[in-house]
Amino acid sequence: MLPEERRSAILALVGQGISSVPQIAHRVGASEATVRRDLAHLEERGLLRRTHGGALPVGYGAEPSFKEKRVRNLEEKRAIGTASAGLVEDGERVLIDAGTTTMELARGLLGRRITVATNSLDVAQVFMNDPVVELWVIGGVMRKSPRSLVGFLADMGLEALRFDVAFIGANGVSAPFGASTPNPEEARTKALMIRSAARGYLLVDHSKLGRDSACRMFPLEELTGLVTDWGADDEEVRALSRVVKVLRAGEDGRWL
Repeated sequence: MLPEERRSAILALVGQGISSVPQIAHRVGASEATVRRDLAHLEERGLLRRTHGGALPVGYGAEPSFKEKRVRNLEEKRAIGTASAGLVEDGERVLIDAGTTTMELARGLLGRRITVATNSLDVAQVFMNDPVVELWVIGGVMRKSPRSLVGFLADMGLEALRFDVAFIGANGVSAPFGASTPNPEEARTKALMIRSAARGYLLVDHSKLGRDSACRMFPLEELTGLVTDWGADDEEVRALSRVVKVLRAGEDGRWL
């Protein structure tokens, strides 16, 4: 592979969330020393940002808009949502976090005899005209990018409620740091959500694995399971599996 071809491949891998030097070296068939030189070259051109042991896309850490997130890895999010709907039993009280992946889960729960509570305007909209699902909306201060309700009012409500199962989204997840998000208020509300349920699942497509955002929500040991998709890197899955049960959805929305 020519140097420019290899660097283009590295940029594509970093954009997909494959960010550590060993992972990149394995994928492009080069030595780790060569990959480090390529990362330095790409950083000088402003095409990525180097980190300790790897690299991140330019602008990583700033939260993308809801519209941008809606179209990223959409097929993977739909598969995760379809598979995760099978984790809910009829009659249960289900807590659903804001997010584009959790919204796909919500669509998979339409018509079920369950109670759904959410801090998401978009998830609430999914169930608005459903005659079967009982809908509770948790109030709070609205964050416009994820279209979620968080903060003191949301936290007070969550502390007074208990659920059978909670489904939470995240901007990043890694074995050492746990699940994370860019906003501290969002992090606290999500932590209370997972602790208010008997079972808790983190729903994240493969691009979130191995990434850390600014604010930790909770350690992965607090989860019942982490749900991702068929595109997840095997090395990342092995690392996560040491601390949490990892479930992978296939392209057809069934478990692998």
